[in-house]
Amino acid sequence: MFGICNLAIIPLRFEPSDKSEIVSQVLFGEHFKILEKRNQWSRIKLQYDDYEGWVDCKQYQVISEANYEQLSKDTIILNSDLIEYITSADNQLIPIPLGASLSFLNNNEINTQNYEFEGTKVNGTKDKRNLINTAYMYLNAPYLWGGKTPFGIDCSGFTQMVYKLNGYKLLRDASQQATQGEALSFIEESEPGDLAFFDNEEGNIIHVGIMMENNYIIHASGKVRIDRIDHLGIFNNETNRHTHKLRVIKKIV
Repeated sequence: MFGICNLAIIPLRFEPSDKSEIVSQVLFGEHFKILEKRNQWSRIKLQYDDYEGWVDCKQYQVISEANYEQLSKDTIILNSDLIEYITSADNQLIPIPLGASLSFLNNNEINTQNYEFEGTKVNGTKDKRNLINTAYMYLNAPYLWGGKTPFGIDCSGFTQMVYKLNGYKLLRDASQQATQGEALSFIEESEPGDLAFFDNEEGNIIHVGIMMENNYIIHASGKVRIDRIDHLGIFNNETNRHTHKLRVIKKIV
């Protein structure tokens, strides 16, 4: 079985329970494979990044395998405004966040509600020059474990969405993203848009941010914020200390 998110944002949970940890979110228009179905819950795998988790069966629309395969081949079309809305034939409004997927609107077999969108959108064209401008759209978004929107986002959700809006595919978690791209030898080699990864005392990657000019970084820690970065890691001027230990900087191509 296959499905598509037809609500603004739904939680993707670690276990099939409303009390379970939210590991990520499924945004409007994202499609997925249904791996297992119980009375109230479905375990799914998102097509975009193969991320798995549980969603409420009431919070998605079932689609055919043919439509799933077609959507997977179609050009990605995304909402590029902080918040927009979809209108249905009977004038109902559905708010959708930045990065919501709009590709299915041209498919009458899926778009049975005749949803229309009149806002601004992007089509997944690779443009590394625009990464920082996109990152600024999330500035001051509150940190939310598992979040992927300007209303709540985690460090790797932030980097994934910024890159997605500019035509690059990143995996979901920081440790997964650290397996992508080409490592740089020195911080001085970095360019705006490169990814910086940070580890803990055990050597595990636990944080990621986006490099800016002049040794600044934009990242999600408490909120999406801009801090200084040096060869030791991120330096927070408010606390006057390093908060994250730099492991590697990578260039995504």
